[in-house]
Amino acid sequence: MTRPQNCLRVATVNVNGIRAAYKRGMADWLAQRDIDILCLQEVRAPDAVVRGLLDEQVWDVHHAEAADKGRAGVAVATRRDAHGGALLPVARRDSIGHDHFTTSGRWAETDHALPDGSSLTVVSAYVHSGEVGTARQDDKYRFLGVMEQRLPELARTSEHVLVVGDLNVGHTELDIKNWKGNVKNAGFLPEERVYFDRFFGEHGYKDVARELAGPVPGPYTWWSYRGKAFDTDAGWRIDYHMATPGLAGRALTAVVDRAATYDTRFSDHAPVVVDYQF
Repeated sequence: MTRPQNCLRVATVNVNGIRAAYKRGMADWLAQRDIDILCLQEVRAPDAVVRGLLDEQVWDVHHAEAADKGRAGVAVATRRDAHGGALLPVARRDSIGHDHFTTSGRWAETDHALPDGSSLTVVSAYVHSGEVGTARQDDKYRFLGVMEQRLPELARTSEHVLVVGDLNVGHTELDIKNWKGNVKNAGFLPEERVYFDRFFGEHGYKDVARELAGPVPGPYTWWSYRGKAFDTDAGWRIDYHMATPGLAGRALTAVVDRAATYDTRFSDHAPVVVDYQF
């Protein structure tokens, strides 16, 4: 896809295991998308493997690996030649800043200097999927609560903030095809969605893809591998670009790179690619 001049192209995707994604063709997708900053979730691989697949001569890789092997893991990869190398991170952090989640592999931050001289913090986030009535759901609420503390902190310290990733909550009825059948399930619980009311309300962040798409169903970003969910587009929109207002106002396009067919998918999630004009 042809990109506008003077833009920053950011993509996020839950790869559902980076090794499996590469076997299914992720590298072909990446080679043709001309991405500046690539954010990954559910990497589920050792750091050496991640850096081997994402060629370190091409990408600067910041990977927050989970202590639990084969689980979670997030990364922010910056193309080394993007804008003449000016976008390379000036700082990196591999945790959301709460002891309980220090080694969870669910939050990675990088700071960048943008071409216009302003500062940008990018976050790759992977919120717990949760399960009603279990400790997994308790951890999800705890993580969302820490996010609610961290988001305003970031907005106070950086001119622009972009939080992307698999946040595992459909915010509104437009974000899930079968929302009526999921009101009692993790991912669409009222108690989860209220956090997003505040993220996009009192905390001032913008849901970039929703703002550009308007009040339409989807576009969805995740489809179960089971049944005909992909073929019938019975999906969920749970992968986000959350931006501070000044950055959101620079968004030109938001595209969900939905595979042409079920068997050409490299993950059960599709990448969300946004161009920001600078």
